[in-house]
Amino acid sequence: MDMESLASQAKPAAVLWLAGFLQAARLHRVVSFCASSRPLSIRIAQCFLLNGLIFLGSLLTLKSVVIPTLLWILPEQCNQLRGQNLCDHKAAVAIYSFLRSGLVEIFYVLWFYPLYVCSFILSALWYNDIAKHALDVVKIKSLDSTQTLDADNITESEDRPEGVDSVALGIGEQVYSILLLTIFFIEVSVIAYIPYLGKAMNFLLLSLMYAYYCFEYKWNFFAVNLNKRLDFFESNWAFFAGFGGPCVLPIFFFSPLTSYGVMAILYPLFVMTAAGTQAEQVIDELKPSHEGKLKRIPVFFVAKRLTTQVLQLFPAAEKEQ
Repeated sequence: MDMESLASQAKPAAVLWLAGFLQAARLHRVVSFCASSRPLSIRIAQCFLLNGLIFLGSLLTLKSVVIPTLLWILPEQCNQLRGQNLCDHKAAVAIYSFLRSGLVEIFYVLWFYPLYVCSFILSALWYNDIAKHALDVVKIKSLDSTQTLDADNITESEDRPEGVDSVALGIGEQVYSILLLTIFFIEVSVIAYIPYLGKAMNFLLLSLMYAYYCFEYKWNFFAVNLNKRLDFFESNWAFFAGFGGPCVLPIFFFSPLTSYGVMAILYPLFVMTAAGTQAEQVIDELKPSHEGKLKRIPVFFVAKRLTTQVLQLFPAAEKEQ
């Protein structure tokens, strides 16, 4: 790609990225959704209680109370020991350090790790409920125009197989989607270790991945065909990269456990903003504001190829393909 072609893509990419970012930032939609659905408000409150008050609160308690207390009881500096004669015994300092580290690890093993697993499982279940209740509000309020991608596929979904064939197709698409995103996540994690460009590429791909997660609830709700959603996503990658940007920022500013807790609180909010976003309409309205059409980037190319290779290991899956 020459410099002129690259420059022609810079403007539409920047415009769409900013549009996606601004759509994600419309968190006032969360208030509107919660005011319209009591079950939705309850699920959001439960997410804040578990991931905010309990999980992040426990982490704050560990760092601001438990560890300082252990450091007071079992100091790490020799001159802080009450019995100065203990400084003459290196074994005493080593034992203090071992006890302090051991007690912190026990706190993690008996509390944080089980809490993390519990939070992960419950949050995944609650996210589905939150998306469903939010999309119910969307249908009731008719927030989606009949010209959007989702509405187009509502009518197209009538041509999909019915009965057992429909269930089999739905399960097949879900299995393929889960495997595809799992491989894509591994790909994104590996890219982070590339020198110099790794962090920037990791941020971009994580933004795309989380944007896809946010919109996938909506596409599943409206029975959007998997191939069509992937094509739409890759054709408008800049918009979705902008949408996913705010969601992944905590990863780069906090420790892993803290970033998980923050993202567990923010993620359902972005799921709701995605539910209220008319992506295709927003993208179409921006076309006159920039020259040229944004070129499609095969974001999932590698993941698709590897997913196909994995599925070919199972004769039944290969036959369905």
